[in-house]
Amino acid sequence: IVLLGKTGAGKSSLANTIFGKDVFKVTHSLDSEASICQAKSGSVKGRSITLIDTPGFINPDRSEEELKPDILGCITECAPGPPAFLIVLKVEKFTEQEKEVITKICQYFSEEALKYAAVVFTHGDQLPEGMKIEEFVNQNDDLSDLMKKCSGRCHVVDNKYWKNNQHDEYRSNQFQVSELLYTIERMMTENKGVCCTAKMLKEWQA
Repeated sequence: IVLLGKTGAGKSSLANTIFGKDVFKVTHSLDSEASICQAKSGSVKGRSITLIDTPGFINPDRSEEELKPDILGCITECAPGPPAFLIVLKVEKFTEQEKEVITKICQYFSEEALKYAAVVFTHGDQLPEGMKIEEFVNQNDDLSDLMKKCSGRCHVVDNKYWKNNQHDEYRSNQFQVSELLYTIERMMTENKGVCCTAKMLKEWQA
């Protein structure tokens, strides 16, 4: 499963939340580890999973020419190809920067790749009390459009505050990770188990 998003969106923390332990180093600076592709494997709720953390989009220290081959190269890390992409966004105002990230994902992988994608929002504690992530998405036309292209697949976690939330099932990382894994399995079934291969990417971009 390949994680995509801008630098600072919380990709590494999300990966740790999915694994239920600190596997990826979380950095708050644009250091060398944040700008390389990293893969870690583990067991999550009885499933064997490999998560691939990609370099962040919109990194001021790296040019487009450097970044694109690194991100596309992550696909070859999981031959024949990833069955799923997770597009990582924060629960915050959907700015031009976020739009640029989605544009770049569609440029690098083509819009066809969104058939293999789900969106995961981090910083879920920023959601107003009682609000579901779908309601947050529907407040913004660009986000709503992205969700339609991803067949409505979206989830929310909070890597800091929802670790042991016993009072509200929806605002619990355990619940959200279970739902996310179910979404990925359902998506794989809909795609008939076909992975997003490097060959498919080349054909889509032709």
